[in-house]
Amino acid sequence: MAIGRPTDQHIKAEIITKIRDEGMSVVAAASNYGVSSKTIYTWLRTGVVDGNANLILENNRLKKENEQLYNLLGRATAELKHPKK
Repeated sequence: MAIGRPTDQHIKAEIITKIRDEGMSVVAAASNYGVSSKTIYTWLRTGVVDGNANLILENNRLKKENEQLYNLLGRATAELKHPKK
């Protein structure tokens, strides 16, 4: 893509899907599609902040839940290694 030219919406959607759903790195997508990584990061940020503000809240909730599960798993592992008599 040339500098300063708008990117086709289908290409933009494809890039975002490959990054979010298929695990492609931003650097690889930028290289493959000829778009700057800065532009792609802007698209990703805009989609989260403007499009789905609830994603941020959900992400924070899941982080807390994961932390709680890791704590429980650690406690259970410790109890297995040192059982009470």
